[in-house]
Amino acid sequence: MQKIQTVGGRRLEGDVRLSGSKNACLAILAATVLPQKGRTVLTNVPRISDVLTLLALLRHLGIPADFTEPGVVSIDASSPTSYEAPYELIKMMRASFSVLGPLLARFGQARVALPGGCDIGARPVDYHLKGLERLGATTTVEHGFVHAVAPNGLRGAGIYLDFPSVGATTHLMSAAALADGITTISNAAEEPDVVATANILNRMGAKIRGAGTKEIVIEGVEALHGTEFRVDADRIEAGTFAVAAAITGGDLYIRDAVKEHVQPVTRKLAEAGVEVRFDDDGVRVRVPHGVALKAVNISASPHPGFPTDMQPPFAALMTLALGTSVITETVYERRFRYIDELSRMGADIKAEASAAIICGVPRLTGAPVAGSDLRATAALVLAGLAAEGRTDISGIQFLDRGYEGFETKLRAVGANIQRVDYADEIATELPLTSELSLARAAGVSA
Repeated sequence: MQKIQTVGGRRLEGDVRLSGSKNACLAILAATVLPQKGRTVLTNVPRISDVLTLLALLRHLGIPADFTEPGVVSIDASSPTSYEAPYELIKMMRASFSVLGPLLARFGQARVALPGGCDIGARPVDYHLKGLERLGATTTVEHGFVHAVAPNGLRGAGIYLDFPSVGATTHLMSAAALADGITTISNAAEEPDVVATANILNRMGAKIRGAGTKEIVIEGVEALHGTEFRVDADRIEAGTFAVAAAITGGDLYIRDAVKEHVQPVTRKLAEAGVEVRFDDDGVRVRVPHGVALKAVNISASPHPGFPTDMQPPFAALMTLALGTSVITETVYERRFRYIDELSRMGADIKAEASAAIICGVPRLTGAPVAGSDLRATAALVLAGLAAEGRTDISGIQFLDRGYEGFETKLRAVGANIQRVDYADEIATELPLTSELSLARAAGVSA
């Protein structure tokens, strides 16, 4: 087991280059099941555990898929050998469930385990299944698996999503690309990940319009082919580093950040008193010396609102802002599980229904804390960068799901941060503990 240790108090300065978008990559990798001929080559792909899990799932399906060099993934779905996705892989990550629709479109049937992933609240697959049923599939859930069949193929239909789920939107859009006829997805998610998935599908030969709006229209085609595609920079990683600059009173240039993708976060940072300047290559985020940040209120909601994935890191920032801020969560009901851990570091924060009430404090102090999901763990690392003394953050297996080389990038811009093995630390500390015990037993004061 590993954990991350930080010693806070250093101002971060310098350049950070972003990795490719985790969420876009996962939706795109699920969609690479669809091409019946040709190889798909993706560039700017982050080497994170979620991507590695989905690549392993594709290989289980008989689809050669792997990194050929750093940042480059090659997939050949011309001859898949299985339409069943096992629990051992699906349980690790919800996004892997989205191979169901593409497998169904290719084979006329699919059997996929019900998903797992970060425990941040109910994220039902009902939207996915109802949408596939609208496309003509019959689905049954038994023994922890979804079995879907469409012996006569999928057919276009009108689909209305009760909630603009990103996963359901990209999943159903991918399945409908090979359906017979026209499909309309209403109340669709508008996130950049949806646009990226539509863009690569169109490069494969699909006919999709309206991605990035509330209504997406897909005209089904008979076949898709492989293509090449570059993944945009990760907007949540960009927001995380922007908050890292703010919480340390720092000055970071975040390369490859896409303005339209990160503005919901940078606008709130500017409201708090942070300087934000975009140019063609990225964004500079700076806190002038002597400037105290102000509390602001946010409401996490679907795009173009403030992203729910940035809610925990922003809450960490608000613990040190002047005044009281209210952070409301409208997407996942259990996304405030990090509150107790920030309180251990001296934060004045409490949950009330679907909101976190945060009264800014003069300082945080280092403490042992545990991350409970991907973004909560990132928030605790950021708090540790600003806290006095040492913070030990466990649960970093969550962090590795979504950030490529997180501590390495932070260390390069001045953070005092390292990854350590529990066993190594215990081995280092045991002799000291033993000597202290012997001294006490002999009646010698230490």
